[in-house]
Order: sequence, then structure tokens, then C-alpha cells
Amino acid sequence: MSKSVKNIAILASGAGSNAQKILEHFSDRMDISVRLIVSNKQEAGVLNIAKVASIDTFVVTRDSFYSSTDLLVELNKRNIDFIVLAGFLWLIPPYLIQHYPDRIINIHPALLPKYGGKGMYGHFVHEAVHLAKDNHSGITIHYVNEKYDEGSIVFQERCEILPSDQPEDIAKKVQVLEHLYYPTVIDQLVSSLPL
Repeated sequence: MSKSVKNIAILASGAGSNAQKILEHFSDRMDISVRLIVSNKQEAGVLNIAKVASIDTFVVTRDSFYSSTDLLVELNKRNIDFIVLAGFLWLIPPYLIQHYPDRIINIHPALLPKYGGKGMYGHFVHEAVHLAKDNHSGITIHYVNEKYDEGSIVFQERCEILPSDQPEDIAKKVQVLEHLYYPTVIDQLVSSLPL
């Protein structure tokens, strides 16, 4: 029997607003399914989102993530084809990248290559953009490699920043773009994968 469903795992560290939008996007699809939500925080809000949606969860410790292949076992158990990072703050280990070449993507809340790298996430990014007095910010969706925010870019979209915008205002504008575009780009990439 040939496999007809492509399965996604979402890795997230926080509240999970992007994960929620991704779940909503694929909720009535027969060809693509979110099968697993992984977090590195036991108390992450994204785990509650998974529970409500009846999706399996798996919590990784730093040790298990980097020193074992426990996560790989969980991914294989569910025939995961594609991994989506949605606010996951740890660097992805080489074994995972090798197992999923060009099948792991991340969304960054700025226009890479600006404002990327270790420590550049969430409000730190928006504060840096604000301090630089940039008149645009946006989102970058990119493949994941062994360095923070350096994988090849799949998609970018920008938003205008007004001189009066504070970091919180920039964050809101960027989040609108995240919620609007991330599920669609994931859909295009996963749909184009060979079964």
C-alpha cells in the first residue's frame, strides 16, 4: 500500500500562535497532517494547543535532543516527512538535518540576513530593528542548516515600519505576516514533496 498522507512535526518553545495557525490550515486536509508537536519546555503553551487538537506531543530535554536519537525514534514512529520550526529556540543537531535534508524549515521575524544569528529571536529582533530605525521589517522562511538563520531562503515578505512604531508595534505587524504566510508556504513545500 502506498503512503498517501504527508506528515508534519512542529517544533515550538512558546505559546504556539504559529502552530495554531498551521493546525487550522491543515485541519480538514486528507493529504497533509500534523502528527506531532515537540517542545523543549514542559510548560509551553503549544502543548495545550496540541492537547486540544488531539495531536501527539513529545518534550525533549537538552541532553536527549543533542546526545541521543530519541526524537528521531518518535518522528520515525509517526512517519514524519517534514519538520516545521515555529518559535523553537535551540539549534537543530546535525543528525536531524542529515535525516531530513531540505525538509526542515524555520520562520524568522525579520528580513534575513539582517538581524539573524544566536540570540536573535522574538523581542530581541524587534528591538534591534527599532534601534536601527529601519523603515521595513518582515518575515523570512528558510531551510534549516547547522547554523542559526543561515539556511537558504524560501520566502520573504515585508511590512512598513513607521517612525512612531515601538518594538511591540513591529512585533504585531510581523506576526500578522507570520500567520498569513507561514501555513501557505508550508503547504506549498510539503505538497511538492514526492510521496
